[in-house]
Amino acid sequence: MSETDYYKILGVNKNAGETEIKKAYRKLAMKYHPDHAKGDKDAEAKFKQISEAYAVLSDKEKRKNYDAFGSTGFRQRYSQEDIFRGFDFTDILKEFGFGGTNRCPGGRSFSFGGESPFGNQARQRQTMIKGSDFVYELPLTLQEVATGTSKTVQFKHAGHTEKITVKIPKGMVTGKKLRLAGKGGPGPYGGPPGDLYILSKVYDDPAFTVKGYDLYTNTEIKMSQAILGTSISVPTIAYKELSVKIPPGTKHKTMMRLSGHGLPYMKGKGKGDLYVLVIVNMPKKLTIKQKKLIEKLADIGL
Repeated sequence: MSETDYYKILGVNKNAGETEIKKAYRKLAMKYHPDHAKGDKDAEAKFKQISEAYAVLSDKEKRKNYDAFGSTGFRQRYSQEDIFRGFDFTDILKEFGFGGTNRCPGGRSFSFGGESPFGNQARQRQTMIKGSDFVYELPLTLQEVATGTSKTVQFKHAGHTEKITVKIPKGMVTGKKLRLAGKGGPGPYGGPPGDLYILSKVYDDPAFTVKGYDLYTNTEIKMSQAILGTSISVPTIAYKELSVKIPPGTKHKTMMRLSGHGLPYMKGKGKGDLYVLVIVNMPKKLTIKQKKLIEKLADIGL
């Protein structure tokens, strides 16, 4: 899972005191509160994020566990409900003008509902905010990307460990994602859960280098083959050998493109390309016979 940095979210350092953390949250909450950024979904998501960060960092025990175990370890110990359980936003809400008069800045009635820091009416809008999205980095071999596969992934969901078999389509190269709806963090105050994203990370391969959907490989030929031309056998990701002609006079580090022999596209038809870098092997030492022949070639101007 990707790490969540609560300190970074609030814009404070790890040594920040209680007053500094509260001040940082107030400033951000004033900016992103739903009543100040009406209809802005990004602002609502940000407000949920900073509220979660404040709920953790303002609680000594939760902060201690977060610092000790990091985001992933903390999430294994605390569910979303645990994070907000027993948390009182009343003092913060007074900064918005919600306290005392029981009315929000727009004049709408506002009542404190105990479990939600935003009151009953505001809670209805708050339920529309999704829970946190999680990212699961899934390592894949190049062959699995080429052919597609099924993988069993294990992750924390709703406070317990869950296993699920995921069908990996062809062409899921590094950086591509699959979305598992509703498998992320629970939404605050009854909101819909977030999603789980399966993020592909392709292992290094001894035979090929990957750039997007294109594959790169090297092949060595002799100096005489480069001069006279030859045919070579090039392996592909499909476990086939391609016969490739090397034309006479091929230079060292010539790049040859074999169209359609790369990785399949994840969406749509077609494949990337296979590029072959031709390395002309220059001998470091010559036999006496080889040296004499080269000297004869030099004599005739070659």
